[in-house]
Amino acid sequence: MDDYDLTHSHIYDLSNTRTNLIVFQNRLKSKYRVMVKNISDLTLCLILLPLLIPVMLYIAYQIKRENPSEKILFKQKRLGKNGTTFSCYKFQTMYENSETMLQEYLSSHSEEYAYYDTYHKYKNDPRITKVGQFLRRSSLDELPQLFNVFRGDMSFIGPRPYMINEERKIGENLDIVLTVKPGITGLWQVSGRSDINFHSRVELDVWYIRNWNLWMDLVILVKTVKTVLFKDGAS
Repeated sequence: MDDYDLTHSHIYDLSNTRTNLIVFQNRLKSKYRVMVKNISDLTLCLILLPLLIPVMLYIAYQIKRENPSEKILFKQKRLGKNGTTFSCYKFQTMYENSETMLQEYLSSHSEEYAYYDTYHKYKNDPRITKVGQFLRRSSLDELPQLFNVFRGDMSFIGPRPYMINEERKIGENLDIVLTVKPGITGLWQVSGRSDINFHSRVELDVWYIRNWNLWMDLVILVKTVKTVLFKDGAS
């Protein structure tokens, strides 16, 4: 997939993400398509939030049980639509003194720098709590992003919510990536997730924006559930 130029394709065979569906180009630019996507997001959010709030309360209890002094939620500024920034929410999965722990770890594991440059994460991150390890493997740490969707900061499906310091690395595709809301999940997440490098994630995000349709969102959503349940490439 890394050798295939998704950003200039008009047709993409999703068989490499374990389905035989072929999706034709349908750009996410018109006001009508944006309206359809926004209505779909809000409807799904209103259905899922009441069902998942008990789950989120239980997760909050487990976080406090392991580390009573820890905050339940972690928030970080991310790039949003049209270059705006917003606070992206996740459950807290790291220890309070995480940065000190990381520096001590990196001082004796210099190979982690190269891994981070490729995947924008560490292979063996010492900062993650026991509860946090489970939340990340299951992707349950991202449940609070439902509130980001409800507020209109994010979409269920879309490009990765990039960090502000990743702007330069996105490169010439930055303007395209910022034309839509970032998503909780996306084409990149069902195409390898943690196994896919940064450049390929950006290409998949660009392809998604240029070729969006509602059926594609449905396929990605179903495949995300399968990916999470079978822990395929979760980070």
